[in-house]
Formats: sequence, structure tokens, C-alpha cells
Amino acid sequence: MLRTLFTRLLSALPNLVGVVVITFILTRALPGDPAAYFAGGAATQEAIAQVRSQLGLDKPLLDQFFLYVAGLARGDMGLSLTTGQPVLQELLSRLPASLELVLLALVLACAIALPLGVLAATRPGSWVDQLCRLLTTAGVSLPTFFTGLLLAYVFYFLLGWAPSPLGRLDPMFSPPPSVTGLYLVDAALAGDGALWWAAFKQLILPVVTMALFVLAPIARMTRASMLSVLGADFIRTARASGLSTRTVLVTYGLRNALLPVVTTLGMVFSFMLGSSVIVEKVFGWPGVGSYAIDALTASDYAPVQGFVLAMGVLFVLLNLLVDLAYVLIDPRVVVES
Repeated sequence: MLRTLFTRLLSALPNLVGVVVITFILTRALPGDPAAYFAGGAATQEAIAQVRSQLGLDKPLLDQFFLYVAGLARGDMGLSLTTGQPVLQELLSRLPASLELVLLALVLACAIALPLGVLAATRPGSWVDQLCRLLTTAGVSLPTFFTGLLLAYVFYFLLGWAPSPLGRLDPMFSPPPSVTGLYLVDAALAGDGALWWAAFKQLILPVVTMALFVLAPIARMTRASMLSVLGADFIRTARASGLSTRTVLVTYGLRNALLPVVTTLGMVFSFMLGSSVIVEKVFGWPGVGSYAIDALTASDYAPVQGFVLAMGVLFVLLNLLVDLAYVLIDPRVVVES
């Protein structure tokens, strides 16, 4: 097990190096001049040149890259020019907001998609199968920004059931004492039920918006994988042995169908981390995605580079977790690897 972990981490190093190099080059290729942006619209050429020198943008590109890598080696991702705060500090303060949103959306999507996919596979052509196809088609067809705006319009503006879609917490409440950065966990640790409920209500609409979009690939893969497994010889043998339907479906069917589903979950989670910016913008969610977009529009290099590097590290860790999940589901994976 430890050897597998070590091998996976070593194989991920070239990917992280590639992320650093490509991100650095692409951010420098962005349109616009950060020096002119921060000097102001009425600044003279001399003032712009002075700002460019202060930012280190007058140095050769190779020198800028080595300075950036040296900073990363010290744990320094640079300063955000728009906020004046260290990028690493701001990413760490905003990352829990994005993780809380993405994790809850993934849990909700799995809670609906996995049983729905299993039922659709056991009853092909039935109304359950048709419902599965309808939900997956709608989930893929509707853009997340449209779904989010529609849910906010119906449940907040028309019906008044949901709180205002403006952040993680109602202005009437103060954030809980920070332990994990996840408001639901921190409020539970503080024993404040009213605060926990307020934070949970703010999560409902953005979580449902994101879950509806990622529900489709999970349900489709579960249905396809279960259909393949249910036609195998060992399933017919299990049924002929008189085992209960639940045992056949869960113990024999679902466990053998989980490997491609886990692969899909890993891909979906990676996609959710990168695309959460749309949901964050619609609902005013202070996550890392909205932080990166604000920096991108201001041609602020350091936050964009820090965001992409943080996503790269999270993807590596996620792939590692997927490999470990393979081992837990089917120990033969270790032997075959």
C-alpha cells in the first residue's frame, strides 16, 4: 500500500511541474497590462513604467519564472495586487467555502444517482428507467448558471422560501469560530444550532444547482455498469443459489459495478472544483473560483497562478484517493498494478 502511494506521488510530480510552467506562460500571455491597470487610467507612461518595475514585470520572462519558482519553494505564492494580501493566505481562507459546496453537492448527487441508476438497470424500459433518462438529459442540457438563476428566481424571489443568495451566511449571523473553515462543521462544533441552520439554508440552492448538473454522468455510468454486471454468470449463479435480491444487487452486483463509477466520481469531482466558479458567481459564494475570476479580469497574475496550482494539487490528491478506493473495492487491483 505504501509503495503504491509513493509511486503515485512520484508520478504526479511531472504533472505539477507542467502545471507550474504552463500556468506561468499563459498568465503572461493574457491581454492587458497589469501595470497600466494598477497605475490608473490617467497615469503617464513614466508612472506605468515605475509600477511595472515595482511589480518585477520589466525583468526578462525567464528571470520572472525563476523568481516565481523560488517563491513557491519557500511556500510563497506572491501577493494579490487587488487585495494586497498573500495569495496562499487568501486561498486557504476561501478554499473551505468551495470544498463545502462541492462536497455537499457530490453527496447529494450520489444519494440520488446511485439508487436511481441501480433501479433503472434492474427495470430497463420501466418508468424508473425513463425517469432516469429524463433527469440525466435535463441535467446535461441545462447550464448551471441558468439552473441557478431559475432556482433563485423561483424559491427566493417568487416563493420566498430560500434566503437571499448572497454568500455563505445571512448578515444577521456572525461566522462560527474557525476550526475547519466549513461553516456546518464549525457551527456544529460550537454547538450553535441556529447558526448551523442558517448556514445550511444558504447552501441549499447552490448545492442543488451543482448536484443537478453532475447527477447525470453518475446515474448513467451506474446504470450502464450495473446492466453489464447483472448479465454476468456469477450473478445468475447467485440468484440460482437462492440468495435474496438485495444480496445479489448490493453484495455481488453493485460492488463489482463500482470501479467505473468511482472513476466517474473522480472525474466529476475534479470538474466540479474547476467549474464551481459559475455557481459561486451566481450565488455570491466567496470561494476560490470567484477569487480567481476577479483576479483574471484584473490581470492579477499571482492569484490566477495560485488557483491553478492549488487545483492541480487537489487533482493529484483526488486521483490518489480514487486509487485507494479501487484497492478497498477490489483488492486484486494492487496485484494487477
